[in-house]
Amino acid sequence: MPQLPSPSFALSKHTLDNGLRVVLAPDRSAPVVGIAVLYDVGFRSEPEGRTGFAHLFEHLMFQGSAHLEKLEHFRYVQSSGGTFNGSTHPDYTDYFEALPANALERGLFLEADRMRSPRITEENLANQLEVVKNEIRVNVLNRPYGGFPWIYLPGVLFDTFANAHNGYGGFEDLENATVADAQDFFARFYTPANAVLAVAGDLDEDEALALIDKHFADIPSRPAPSRPSFAEPPLTQSRRSTHDDPHAPIPAVAVGWRVPDPHGAPDDYLGAVLLAELLTSGDASRLQRRLVQEEQLVTDVVTYLGEFGDPLDERDPTVFTLTAHFPDAGALDRILDAVDAELADLAQHGLADGELDRVRTRLGSELLRQLDAVLNRTLELAKFELVHGRAELVNELPALIAAVGEQDVRAAAVALSPDRRAVLELVAGGAR
Repeated sequence: MPQLPSPSFALSKHTLDNGLRVVLAPDRSAPVVGIAVLYDVGFRSEPEGRTGFAHLFEHLMFQGSAHLEKLEHFRYVQSSGGTFNGSTHPDYTDYFEALPANALERGLFLEADRMRSPRITEENLANQLEVVKNEIRVNVLNRPYGGFPWIYLPGVLFDTFANAHNGYGGFEDLENATVADAQDFFARFYTPANAVLAVAGDLDEDEALALIDKHFADIPSRPAPSRPSFAEPPLTQSRRSTHDDPHAPIPAVAVGWRVPDPHGAPDDYLGAVLLAELLTSGDASRLQRRLVQEEQLVTDVVTYLGEFGDPLDERDPTVFTLTAHFPDAGALDRILDAVDAELADLAQHGLADGELDRVRTRLGSELLRQLDAVLNRTLELAKFELVHGRAELVNELPALIAAVGEQDVRAAAVALSPDRRAVLELVAGGAR
């Protein structure tokens, strides 16, 4: 078993009286701090008839807060020399800043102020509704391969609304959203007890805790909502559908499988993560060699876990996705047959000498590179604490990956059988 280098970030965890979970990770190597607040609410928490609401609400959280007018959050961060953003995921929504270390209190105040009370008004809702609709037009409706596959594949692979619906949202649902809907969403999900605050970088732990207590401790506590299970069992027969894209120049395909719960079956799950690396990461990977270099059926092929390519970003269910673009519209079945053949070969005959070590080393190195930036590290700490209950995974993950054996990868290949998959073919209209 290879010994992958593991990070050794000092971590401490605390919980305020109002339920806010806090993770601190001091690192005095550079005068920079990262601040991230993650709320346990995402696409899967949206009610029926309100597709896209979690993302719309993320936009509202930047439109002023208890003591700040619209755009003041932006100005305070940028005038400090910092950066900021937010994003919506299937299982959480995050808000974050990277700032010079001497602006730590400013960043904590900004996040606490909108946790306390964002400015949810008719004007702000109408304004951000138009912003989101324009974002959908630019990123999905008028762009080749827009939203493919993350918007369209879940509707083929899953059965429940929570897992199958369009997280970006439909215009009709978005236009029907009201201020009352937003106020209720905030009251239910944006409570301190439903959030994790992570702060990493150039900080003194006692001073940081005092500042966090100063700005967050008096935010009123509300009960955190109980999260339902969104689990769905693996498919028992294959599914197939098409998606017409008038802008795409060549066809594409997305194949999805429901995979083991990263909480309930972590060994099986990490076996699937390494299988994805084996199949398509780098020129030496199996499907890159076969489909791109040798048979030249596709121009590219990618496999990944998690809706946005982060394998530990979600709870059960999680998706193992394969995507490829191919110039010959009649080649889809040959592509699928080649994928099936490679998976069958892995399952039956195992791995070549050194193959598993190569992908374990590659993945471990990538994890370390991602953690080098303070803001990335802060987001990972908050994500691991919120989604998995263990910020310590930042330090433990390389060893867990190193422990994945050949049998774990072979078992993952067996699970990706043709009768358990959903196939979404993108029909290209851009070349016509």
